[in-house]
Amino acid sequence: MKSRLLVVALCACMVAMVAQAQAPTPATPVRVITFPGGANLPLWVAETNGYFAREGLAVKVSPTPNSVVLAQSLMKGDQDIALSSFDNIVGYQEGQGEVSLDAPPDFFAFMALSHGTVRLVANADIASIADLKGKTLAVDTVATGYAMVLIKLLSQAGLKDGDYRLEAIGGTGVRARALMEGKTPATILTTPLELAPEARGFRRLANVIDVIGPYQTIVGMARRSWATANRTALVGFTRATVNAIDWLLDPANRAEAAAIYRKNLPDVSEAAALGAVAALTGAREGLQRGGAFDHPGIATVLAIRSEFGKPQKLLTDSSRYVDETYLRAATAR
Repeated sequence: MKSRLLVVALCACMVAMVAQAQAPTPATPVRVITFPGGANLPLWVAETNGYFAREGLAVKVSPTPNSVVLAQSLMKGDQDIALSSFDNIVGYQEGQGEVSLDAPPDFFAFMALSHGTVRLVANADIASIADLKGKTLAVDTVATGYAMVLIKLLSQAGLKDGDYRLEAIGGTGVRARALMEGKTPATILTTPLELAPEARGFRRLANVIDVIGPYQTIVGMARRSWATANRTALVGFTRATVNAIDWLLDPANRAEAAAIYRKNLPDVSEAAALGAVAALTGAREGLQRGGAFDHPGIATVLAIRSEFGKPQKLLTDSSRYVDETYLRAATAR
């Protein structure tokens, strides 16, 4: 009798152990804040194609109205990762941000998503950058992001501080709408959000890579403290996003990529979606294969901020803002 009870107990224990071994591991939550719009296509692909799930991640994406909210939410720990312009990291790390944060920031870039893709777009009746003298121009914030690029473009056209006014109204999507609604005569737009205004006759006054040179735009951004404590999650997020970028850069996936684009932006036509995908996957600028950083583009960002950031500083050391160890771990064979 005792031996039979022992066998039954052992069997029950084995069944419980097998069931426990087969139980799925809970996905690790990762909170991502980003500007709304088609530039988030790599995130949509990573979710749709199961790349995040493969890394054991449950990624929640939240929109930000501007870079101030993005930086503050990352600092407070309300978000884990941000997709942001590289300039935002430099600005806040150097005390040149739009606002003061509650504590010294420890922001850094762990991967790159895009380079170039920055345009100055204006009303059709504005023929040149010099024609913006006396105008009020829309920016995300006055002290960070693409405001620095705009100031550089205006300076090259002979306009100095006092010849124009910058008005902070929000992210690129907000500024694109403001331009088309006649609320601003010109603004900086990034791919693919310049496509709709240009299709309606708005004029591209400058393409930054042609006028200023290579430029690092969107990067993955996090706090060093969070990254250290959550290394596996960050490497997994990076690997999934890199896989999505590389998938998008395969021309065979264009039609499927456009379908994913429209699933997330249902008001966009198929033709417009295909155009956006093409613009994001261009040979000269757009998504960066393997999540690799554009180091000459980083140097341009630092040079512009050295010239126009306040308080003024000479910035040359990119290692203050970039840590590629997570990217190398994610892409190691």
